[in-house]
Amino acid sequence: MLKLIESPCVVDSSVSEAIVANFLGLSALDSNKPIIGSSGAIPFLVRTLKNLGNSSSQVKQDALRALHNLSINQTNISFVLETDLFAFLINSIEDMEVSERVLSILSNLVSSPEGRKAISAVKDAITVLVDVLNWTDSPECQEKASYILMIMAHKAYADRQAMIEAGIVSSLLELTLVGSALAQKRASRILQCFRLDKGKQVSGRSDGGNLGLTLSAPICASSSSFVKTDEGGKECLMEEVNMMSDEKKAVKQLVQQSLQNNMMKIVKRANLRQDFVPSERFASLTSSSTSKSLPF
Repeated sequence: MLKLIESPCVVDSSVSEAIVANFLGLSALDSNKPIIGSSGAIPFLVRTLKNLGNSSSQVKQDALRALHNLSINQTNISFVLETDLFAFLINSIEDMEVSERVLSILSNLVSSPEGRKAISAVKDAITVLVDVLNWTDSPECQEKASYILMIMAHKAYADRQAMIEAGIVSSLLELTLVGSALAQKRASRILQCFRLDKGKQVSGRSDGGNLGLTLSAPICASSSSFVKTDEGGKECLMEEVNMMSDEKKAVKQLVQQSLQNNMMKIVKRANLRQDFVPSERFASLTSSSTSKSLPF
């Protein structure tokens, strides 16, 4: 089929569309995935997608579905790396017609170290994925984006720092409140990775730089005036206590803002007046809400 499309005698685009459809059907079988991948079909599918641009067509959907099937097989990731598919996928996420399919492909590719490295190398990839977490009308996209970010956060410290710089923490906190059950679970795991990083940094400072002491989280229990010590007699600095207190205040504020924002969204979807203002009772409920359900 590939020899047919490369023939100078064939100029009809319908032939390309038929070949893409055939690859889609054949790639559904697990035994065919490595054979199709090694045949050179992946570069052909990527070129087809790039030539289609932003147009909406069945062949575009077929090509993405075929690439999704092929990306399930780990041996095909090396063939994907030879193309610029990663950059194309990241740049296509905002196209709502294909965003869920694109995120599905990235979810397969992120499972390998080479795939994670390739995603990180794409400009603004982390920022784009973090933005997906705010798509409240697309829980499927939120779940897939949070999965990709969860794997990357678990594997690489540099990716965790890039996520924090992209403002992921506030998005994750809101996701733990209003996201689907699966998205909430994944958001909590990402936050746990950040918490462990912070705990190690705090324990390193309180230990005076002694690498022999490894703690997974700060042991300061409260913001009281006394200083609590760990089993080794190392003191927690009072500034760390104050920092934890500020964290709790910030989380409480985020919870209140999230509840108010979601109330307004519910009102808007119910086609109520746009100048609707929550009652004083609702305001009192949001102000008294706590963050006990949050991961930290």
